[in-house]
Amino acid sequence: MGSISNTEVHNHHNDDDDDDHRHRVNFSIQRGFGTKLKEALKETLFPDDPFRQFKNEEKPMGRVMKGVQYFIPIFEWLPTYNFRLFCSDLIAGLTISSLAIPQGISYAKLADLPPLIGLYSSFVPPLIYAVFGSSRHMAVGTIAAASLLIAQTIQTVVDPVEDPTLYLHLIFTTTFITGVFQACLGFFSFIKIDLMIIDFLEKENCYFYIYFGNNIRWEPTILGVIFVAFLQFTRHLRNKNPKLFWVPAIAPMVTVVVAAVFTYVVKGQHHGIQIVGHLDKGLNPLSIHYLNFNGKYLRAVVQAGLVTGVLSLAEGIAIGRSFAVADNTPHDGNKEMIAFGLMNLFGSFTSCYLTSGPFSKTAVNYNAGCKTAMANVVQAIVMALTLQFLAPLFGFTPLVALSAIIISAMLGLIHYEEVIHLYKVDKFDFVICMAAFLGVIFISMDVGLMLSVGLGVLRALLYVARPAPCKLGKLPEIGLYRDTEQYNVSTYPGVLVVQLGSPVYFANSIYVKERIMRYIRSEESSTGDVVEHIILDLSGVTAIDTTAIKGLDELIKILGKNGVKVLFVNPRLEVMEKLIISKFVEKIGKESFYLILDDAVMASQYTLRSSKAANNAQEVV
Repeated sequence: MGSISNTEVHNHHNDDDDDDHRHRVNFSIQRGFGTKLKEALKETLFPDDPFRQFKNEEKPMGRVMKGVQYFIPIFEWLPTYNFRLFCSDLIAGLTISSLAIPQGISYAKLADLPPLIGLYSSFVPPLIYAVFGSSRHMAVGTIAAASLLIAQTIQTVVDPVEDPTLYLHLIFTTTFITGVFQACLGFFSFIKIDLMIIDFLEKENCYFYIYFGNNIRWEPTILGVIFVAFLQFTRHLRNKNPKLFWVPAIAPMVTVVVAAVFTYVVKGQHHGIQIVGHLDKGLNPLSIHYLNFNGKYLRAVVQAGLVTGVLSLAEGIAIGRSFAVADNTPHDGNKEMIAFGLMNLFGSFTSCYLTSGPFSKTAVNYNAGCKTAMANVVQAIVMALTLQFLAPLFGFTPLVALSAIIISAMLGLIHYEEVIHLYKVDKFDFVICMAAFLGVIFISMDVGLMLSVGLGVLRALLYVARPAPCKLGKLPEIGLYRDTEQYNVSTYPGVLVVQLGSPVYFANSIYVKERIMRYIRSEESSTGDVVEHIILDLSGVTAIDTTAIKGLDELIKILGKNGVKVLFVNPRLEVMEKLIISKFVEKIGKESFYLILDDAVMASQYTLRSSKAANNAQEVV
């Protein structure tokens, strides 16, 4: 890292000449309270500017039509829908239906629910999503993580064996709470959810739940091992040849059919092979009158609803976005929240429990060539026909076959390569991942989730409280200022340039002040030059509060007593407004503000030369 001498700096003849050549900072822009409030609300509630499409629309009916298309996405793609697209969606819909039936029964048993509830949940919610969902590839269904988490939470207040009716009603109420929560998040757009730890939360303790929940007998054990081996073999075939994606997709249905036929033929229930039992025909009965908000159970219901709501949103939105990016198709996280909320809300009224966008079904849907959300409509129709005519046939399905399906899905969601990648790239991410993994296995699903989320929040707070400013130097070849630790740059004797790259407010203002003082001590000890000017680059400071402004004022006073002058470069609009209103600019003078770093550095160098010349003159006298 080099040093630039005074003779290498452009010579400014006097203060007036310096003022003429510097790029001026705009102090005149002052927005009114109403303007600032309007812009703040817009950025908070509507960051993606959803109303931009209406600005150039002159006809009232045109605006109405675009509004309907925006809020109800099916009207956006349905007018251009054609038979060719339907053929693709039909194949995809039939494919995911073959997966939805065994998964629906399996995950319902995982949640200690009647198997029909799992089938019901693949009928109404997919229809709702097809109308309001923005993803073209999402396949709606139940998810194992939420099934297990709901069961664990609700079972703290009611036993599903002793009072199955009350337990079922509380599950419907939990789904209702989840739907309201998700829809509200979507309407108000307060958050964007993207938790990277979802893959490691899924199903990690399902094996223990299933294995120890049944008496061990050799007949179902052998049958289960065979089914797991078969399902894993189909997955291996898909990995070897991606064109065989349909093989693992239909494998669960094949497993269920073969297992049911085998059990029926050999009368397996007399040999320790437990079966699902009788299933009634018929479509979803209404359950809105079963919602239970009794205060005795409300705490557990709300807890289960909120936690599973976040979990299902995180998984569904992240999965939908990943496939949208892969296929360059539209995806709107806010619309997804609304769609998920509405499908769970209506699902709670029609004997369904929580649904989302499972990775396995969505991947199958994508690989099967789906083009629009019509694939979900096909799935719903197939499920309706199954419920109306074929449901009793699945009563002979052995529980061990369902367990094998869940275990196989669990094994497919453990990504060792991702864990290794996290360890290499970011150790804190690895700790978050392992906290979720070990918490789920050894404690419970909700504890594992809370541990990982808590660590994620802690990391965010650390980033906020320790924004990591950096010292800048100049790259002479191109005239840009960059981090001295990252590049071989030149610095100026007596001048310290520091860049602040985040909002400055009460949580980090003291740290910023102390960090600048540490930079000064380090600079003086390493170079032997006395720091006389501090230049703060505020380009990256998007916001500042009164505590931080007072902190800057204190910093200037402390440095001023030591003969150090502070200059500010490129404060952004919101920051400048607060500095002006708080009289900070008036107190330190407008001459302390510069638009570009070069002007501030040159002015500092000119002041240093003038001061040195004056001292030399005094010595001569």
